[in-house]
Amino acid sequence: MTKSFKKVPALEKAFKILHLLSKSEGPMGISEISRALGYNKSTVSSIAYTLCALQILENTPDGKFRFGTELYLLGRAAGKSSELIQTVHPFLQEIQQKTDLSLFLGIRSGDRAVIVDKVDSTSDLRVASEVGMRLPLSAGAGGKALLSQLDDDDIDAFLAEHDLKRFTPSTCMDKEAFKQTVLKVRETGAAYDMEEYIEGIVAIAVPIETFRRSVQAAIWAIGLKRQIPDNRLEAYASLLKEAANRISLRLSME
Repeated sequence: MTKSFKKVPALEKAFKILHLLSKSEGPMGISEISRALGYNKSTVSSIAYTLCALQILENTPDGKFRFGTELYLLGRAAGKSSELIQTVHPFLQEIQQKTDLSLFLGIRSGDRAVIVDKVDSTSDLRVASEVGMRLPLSAGAGGKALLSQLDDDDIDAFLAEHDLKRFTPSTCMDKEAFKQTVLKVRETGAAYDMEEYIEGIVAIAVPIETFRRSVQAAIWAIGLKRQIPDNRLEAYASLLKEAANRISLRLSME
């Protein structure tokens, strides 16, 4: 017998907003959501900003709303991973088996790269980061790959709003040089971190075409410098780029 209960109207409305956003081709503003659902603007605003505070939604620079990273993390924890994670994970496993490096899937959340999935190296000496970890976009190969998917104006805005932080002696501190490195990722399809974020650690990242304007994603491989010698960089980058192409093909058919 179903136990009687009293529905929570705000919670019900919150899920209707999430459902509406799931069918939208891009972020939606307060007025758009209000018109589509017939809700008062102040109600939509209160719910939307509450969901932003919980990182269920994100507020875009133009005041609209899109899914936040917490949805990916909740989906993974529940064992019902998002389409993106489900699609990418087998490729992370495949590359890890071929290279024995640590593999990561990350998405952009504001000025951060958020790890939403990973496959650890089996080596005794390995680079370990946890799912949910948030990294500055200016740190490492993954951030460069994510930034490369933004428009030039958005990259300029990011660099205008954020100072580059020195993590190691190899960190790029010149904003124009950093921008050119990001733009080069568009041409070559790969970003590199040559001990720029952590000394002794090398990383290779490639952007993923998700076919969702609001989602920038990338996969990256990380290892100790001796695990990724200079003469293996291009071979590992090719593995990642091939995987990215196959991932994007699958996502395009969903």
